[in-house]
Amino acid sequence: MFTGKNPFARRPVDANPANQSQQAARLRWLAFPIILGVLSLLTAGYLSTFTPAKILDGNQIISLQTHQTTVGAALKEASIQLRPEDIVSPPLAASLNRNDTIIIHRARLVRVLIDGQEPLLVRTQGKTAEDVIAKLGYTIGERDKLTVNNQPSTVLPPLPLTSGSSPDLLSADIRFKHAIAVTIQQQDASPKTILTTAPTVGEALLEAGYKLFLADTVHPSPSAPLQAGEQIQLSRSKPVSVWVDGRRVKTRTNRATVGEVLADLNIVLYGEDYAKPGLDARIVDNMEVRVVRVRHEIAIDQEIIPFQTRTEPDPNVELDQLVLGQQGAPGVHERRTLITYQDDTVTHREVIADFVAQEPKPRIYNYGTKIVLRTLDTPSGPVQYWRVIRMLATSYSASTAGVSLGASYYGHVRCGFTMRSGIVAVDPRVISLRTNVYVPGYGLGNACDTGSAIIGKRIDLGYDDNNLQSWYRWVDVYLLTPVPANINYRINN
Repeated sequence: MFTGKNPFARRPVDANPANQSQQAARLRWLAFPIILGVLSLLTAGYLSTFTPAKILDGNQIISLQTHQTTVGAALKEASIQLRPEDIVSPPLAASLNRNDTIIIHRARLVRVLIDGQEPLLVRTQGKTAEDVIAKLGYTIGERDKLTVNNQPSTVLPPLPLTSGSSPDLLSADIRFKHAIAVTIQQQDASPKTILTTAPTVGEALLEAGYKLFLADTVHPSPSAPLQAGEQIQLSRSKPVSVWVDGRRVKTRTNRATVGEVLADLNIVLYGEDYAKPGLDARIVDNMEVRVVRVRHEIAIDQEIIPFQTRTEPDPNVELDQLVLGQQGAPGVHERRTLITYQDDTVTHREVIADFVAQEPKPRIYNYGTKIVLRTLDTPSGPVQYWRVIRMLATSYSASTAGVSLGASYYGHVRCGFTMRSGIVAVDPRVISLRTNVYVPGYGLGNACDTGSAIIGKRIDLGYDDNNLQSWYRWVDVYLLTPVPANINYRINN
């Protein structure tokens, strides 16, 4: 049995105002916990009725607690904006269960250009460009062209990692072009029809495997836009090689003749230059043309003509003196040859001139012919002489002359005299016979004898057998007057 005091029992009213205020405050503080507890109980009961779920929208994850019973109502409550092309899993009408994950598959925004028309903006759940094109009602042919972001791949790129708050971000650029039929007509070949998506004539030809050269003729122009049913006229140029000036020039041409090709290449033939084949020759495929340069050169060959040396008498120069009268100079013999070259090969030689360009000039020594008389003092008295010759002097007598005693001419000299002192033997080419001479140390002599060993500037001094003196030395031999009529002006050694 509770025996304590009842806190709520009425108490006598305290007539004191201060005491009454304190009692009212005490009562308020006692009521606050009671109210708070009631509110907590109510809140807990409300929260226990929420359904927890998650929303996966792109790279955004949204957690929610909702009393909504369907997926669509929960998304609407979460202010999620959807477009008709978006796909939600579970579907919008599905019941929302606890801890469900709602996945939003946003439709990608792509731009589609078909055959160059105005671009279309399409929202699609397709994974490839083919899916998008098929949805638009087009069938893709084998030669049709389909690109994604200007690349040949048709797989659409992944969606940007954004949420529905950025729904208008362009995902891809799809371009689709139908192939058109065009016909290629080439000279000496059957027409060829191709399907192509190339924008120009030139690109269509390249796509079909036709490598174009600058010299090829194409109509319409390679840069012209390509039209369906186009008739392309292709005139192929011919490959030609031209050998000129030591180099090979490769070209292609639509010209008809060799001369026209050379003119296009600015190759000029000068003078006797020629082309092989000739300028009028018709051009064929892989033709080889050679330009032959013809030039002429004159080769000058010179040979030295040696000069000669000679002597000439000079009456103004004293006898036995030799002076240089003229300096010699060689001559020049010249031969000029015309040489013909074809390119760098000599093909012809022709002597066009052969002459003495400069005559040789002889060297001339002047020997004296002027006779000057002089006087020489000797032990026997003065003598007058007109020439002095340096000679090797030897001596002999009748018994040493080399003539046997039994010979009829033993003891006789050339002039017919009997051998004696004063007779000298000489070379008549040097001293004329019967010329009187004076030899220092010997005296006067008469050149009246010769000898097989007395050659040139040799003099053999004659003696009697009983007074023979031996000589062998160089001496000055004086030739005495009178001057003979015939003088050897040039005495060789």
